Amino acid sequence: MLYAILAYHDETEVKSMSEAEDAALMDRLMGVHDRHAGRLGPAARLGATQLAAVVGPKGLVTDGPFAETKESMLGFYVIDCADRAQAIAAAQDLKAANPGAIYEIRPIVTYLPGAAFPRTDAGLELVRP
Repeated sequence: MLYAILAYHDETEVKSMSEAEDAALMDRLMGVHDRHAGRLGPAARLGATQLAAVVGPKGLVTDGPFAETKESMLGFYVIDCADRAQAIAAAQDLKAANPGAIYEIRPIVTYLPGAAFPRTDAGLELVRP
């Protein structure tokens, strides 16, 4: 079964990382990717929250993500696991590599296979300045 592992983090803290700190974090996370090779699918770092929009009731569009926490969802992973326990173990592995983040595990109930992820737009402001 496929699971989404949603990554929440304090965006200000992530933006304040130096290039070296960010590179070290990405190296640790790539180690997790390597340990889960063959099961860990698409993963993405999301753009800045100030670029976000929400389409709400009756199609009303508002700016920004309105989470009830100081953390913002800054990325996600898709992983193929035998069960919930295995997905939780993968999230715990990610947490060990990135202790400042919070990971939410959700089963994916609808998936459209075969659609490749397009390249990211280098012109957008990402989490790092």
